[in-house]
Amino acid sequence: MRSPSGVPSASERAYAHVKGGILDGTTAGGQFFTEGEVAEAVGVSRTPVREALLRLEVEGLVRLYPKKGAMIVPVSAQEAQDVVEARAVIEQWAASRMWPHRREVLGDLGELLALMRTTRKVGAVEDFVAADRTFHERIVAAAGNAILTRQYQALGERQLCISHAVMRVSDARMDRAISSHKHLVQLLTTGTKAAFLAATSEHLRLAHQQAAGLR
Repeated sequence: MRSPSGVPSASERAYAHVKGGILDGTTAGGQFFTEGEVAEAVGVSRTPVREALLRLEVEGLVRLYPKKGAMIVPVSAQEAQDVVEARAVIEQWAASRMWPHRREVLGDLGELLALMRTTRKVGAVEDFVAADRTFHERIVAAAGNAILTRQYQALGERQLCISHAVMRVSDARMDRAISSHKHLVQLLTTGTKAAFLAATSEHLRLAHQQAAGLR
């Protein structure tokens, strides 16, 4: 929680430190650490660190071992498959519903595609993955269902962990992602609804295939 002055509390700083490392891929799944290590890195006592880790455990990002420390929960192949399947249900629905509103998001999608190209060139995997995620969030939001949009965003953090694991395997996979997103933008610009829905399904099929490669 933040203090009345708006300054993050010690617990919030510890939470942001650990979670940031998980989501940007700098802290690998399976890595073990102690409360003391986090406390020293953030410059706080162990009590707020313990509060932060309990919060992260509820979110499914860490697993606590009493009197020993905590471990970053690794992304399993099954979890990756589950997340992609949940994503597919929402994205396929959204692809159909957002079609009448496609002109409203083309500008944003074009900018995100350009950002993916730029970050790919400089090897900024974290920024590439964030742009990829935001691209799909824009499409889902354009469908106009606030509840499903929130559910999709709730998948986002684990999607980031999965995407980092996948994207670091091969630069070729990032190149394929750019090509696929470019095709989606082209279809939203000059294509048909049927072609866009088919391309969305193919994009999700590839994501499912990549997730299956996680071991």
